[in-house]
Amino acid sequence: MKIDARTLPRVTRDPGAWRVILLHGEDTGLIRERAQDTVKQIAGSVDDPFRVAVLDKETHDRLEEEATAFSLMGGRRAVRVRDAGDGLLKAVTHVLEQNTDTLVVLEAPGLPSRSKLRALLEKRPDCASVGCYPEEGRTLEATITQMLASHSVRIDQDALHWLTGRLGADRGAARSEVEKLALYAGDAGTLSLDDVHVCIGDAGSVSVEDAAFAATEGRRTEADLAIERALAEGISPIAIARTFLSHLHRLRRVRAAMADGASRSDAIKGLRPPVFFKRTNSFNRAVELWPLPALTKAVQETQALELSCKQTGAPDALLCKRFVAGLAARAVLASRR
Repeated sequence: MKIDARTLPRVTRDPGAWRVILLHGEDTGLIRERAQDTVKQIAGSVDDPFRVAVLDKETHDRLEEEATAFSLMGGRRAVRVRDAGDGLLKAVTHVLEQNTDTLVVLEAPGLPSRSKLRALLEKRPDCASVGCYPEEGRTLEATITQMLASHSVRIDQDALHWLTGRLGADRGAARSEVEKLALYAGDAGTLSLDDVHVCIGDAGSVSVEDAAFAATEGRRTEADLAIERALAEGISPIAIARTFLSHLHRLRRVRAAMADGASRSDAIKGLRPPVFFKRTNSFNRAVELWPLPALTKAVQETQALELSCKQTGAPDALLCKRFVAGLAARAVLASRR
């Protein structure tokens, strides 16, 4: 069964209702987190040697054996399979033909939409296929608020807006930063914008954001280095495209407000989340360089980049590098006019 955002609580609340749960998408941190939570709900922990089996790519051939094994200590078992793909189609089919209550959790980052494994599980009412994609906007704000609430910590609205714009697309990295903030605030604390600035600082920035600001300001060398660093850190090309799209949308929003008669400073102040104070000069410089039609075109090209990166077999890393280089080159040309 294909699970959307509305029915996701049904999976997370009662994972025992399923035989196989497939976690796919670009957010590897979210996939990992949901896999851990699911296994823990079934077996009580993520590393119980009697009730949990973890298989990596080298041990995929043990899936049928582990999925049909009995629990020596009683209770339902869970098999967590990392780097899953269509190569497991036959084994998963055989497991589903067996009379076993073991829950199989498949972690499949980047699994294509035409995957045969995904098609099989989405057709079965006893299996769940869950998309795990980078959160943004209000969805990300709600997640951050929930994470902090679990530590009895509240956050001011302006601090929440700023933090949402600073965190990377990976759920694991975002949780790490939020837990740091919770520790800083202490039990029943409240985080202000100043608190978040002090605690996160530059550590909260990610290489892909550095690349976006550098490219739109025409700093080609810095943009190239930042995008290489982002890819080396494991940030997916699709997440990179979405970060650039968000940055360009914000620039375009300012330019559109200016076209309607607003001053540049008022237009920038109206952005939510606000521009980080250390990036204000860079953002202002980009606003000067990019007229509204050019930003509209850049947004369309970024959307096309994301679509291209989703195509099976596409050289997505190369496409990202070429896109960043082209964006920076246009900014340089604009600066010479």
